[in-house]
Amino acid sequence: MKKRGYGIGSMWYGIGSTAATNPSGAFVDFLDDGTAIVMSGCADIGQGSTTVLAQIAAETLGVGLEDVVVITADTGMTPDSGPSSASRQTYISGNAVRLAAEKAREQVIAKAAEMLDLDPGEIRLRDGQVWYEEEPAGKTMIEVIAQCRGEGILTLGHGTFNPATTKLDPATGQGVPYATYAFATQIAEVEVDTETGIVEVKKIVAAHDVGAAVNPQNVEGQIEGGCSMGVGYALLEEVVVDGGEIKNPGLSSYLIPTALDMPEVFPMIVEAQEPSGPYGAKGVGEPALVPTAAAIANAVADALGIRLYDLPLTPERIVAAIKAAASSQHE
Repeated sequence: MKKRGYGIGSMWYGIGSTAATNPSGAFVDFLDDGTAIVMSGCADIGQGSTTVLAQIAAETLGVGLEDVVVITADTGMTPDSGPSSASRQTYISGNAVRLAAEKAREQVIAKAAEMLDLDPGEIRLRDGQVWYEEEPAGKTMIEVIAQCRGEGILTLGHGTFNPATTKLDPATGQGVPYATYAFATQIAEVEVDTETGIVEVKKIVAAHDVGAAVNPQNVEGQIEGGCSMGVGYALLEEVVVDGGEIKNPGLSSYLIPTALDMPEVFPMIVEAQEPSGPYGAKGVGEPALVPTAAAIANAVADALGIRLYDLPLTPERIVAAIKAAASSQHE
């Protein structure tokens, strides 16, 4: 017999290292042709941070995304940006890039104001042009940069960002371990075969507060990827250790989800602006994974009327739980 169940998992997650300093630095430099180089130690390991840093720089500098080149994780030329962990790079390195870009922008605006005899507070850089009172002011950014070069003025900005946190009191555990938090709720629909113990996840609805979504498609990909990891955590992945030796060190015996194991995933981006984040953004990496297994486990409990406490929810464990519940009813 196959039974359906529905479960909810919710979480909150601190962005960055717990109660520890975790700064990031960045350089942003305008080139003669009006394009820009971003230098950041942030390592993109697939999460899309390089794209996000380019977007933040482009928005700040008033140039197109195609006009920004990002150099990352080069110990010979990029400043330290901390580890790509703790869902921190968009929030922390993104802020460092924003601050560096603002300083580079200030150099160009100051020179443009001098050349045009205008108030620098009223000047904006947009689409490669100098703007004043919502109209092009008659100078291109390339012209202003050329003037800066002729006068020996560097159009280079350096930015650093370290979240405002405090250490935890060793006696009470109280403090401010994170500057911001991510929040999420996921709902899972499952179908459980009571004879074989096989669980099929049918759907996952995943609502995540990400601050502002700098790149919505990237955020959706993060959520879908996190749900995939959560399916593996809930149903398949288990390190078998015997006498200190891992007995399933290969992917033939340590199982992870494939495309055929994945349900429909419905990402829901909730944008609650984070005042301390770059353009309101904060992290979404690990939060996409955290609630999934709990939602699936709750859905299995809803389907069977039996609560299992050990992950993964393998067919063997589910069949054993069903038999144990039936046996207790007959006693």
